[in-house]
Amino acid sequence: MGNKIFVGNLSWEATEGELKDLFAGEGEVTSVKIITDKFTSQPKGFAFVEMASDADARKAIEALNGTILKDRALTVNEARPPKERDNRRHGGGGGRRER
Repeated sequence: MGNKIFVGNLSWEATEGELKDLFAGEGEVTSVKIITDKFTSQPKGFAFVEMASDADARKAIEALNGTILKDRALTVNEARPPKERDNRRHGGGGGRRER
């Protein structure tokens, strides 16, 4: 298990400070990042929390999964590694064609 935790079903009103305080009760928090839309900067409803150790992460997952924060039951589990992305653009050419 890693020390990075996925936090889902997060209220848009939740702050990184609130998450840090919540997870700090289970161990040392090294970082908190609420994921936002790159165009609107609005929260997407999930975050990643990194703990200092695997043991702290495991303890936090067990203790906090289902915890209510801002009227939402949090989904807390181990973060999966990011999927490899295909950087090729898909779709039609749209460019000018010579005859």
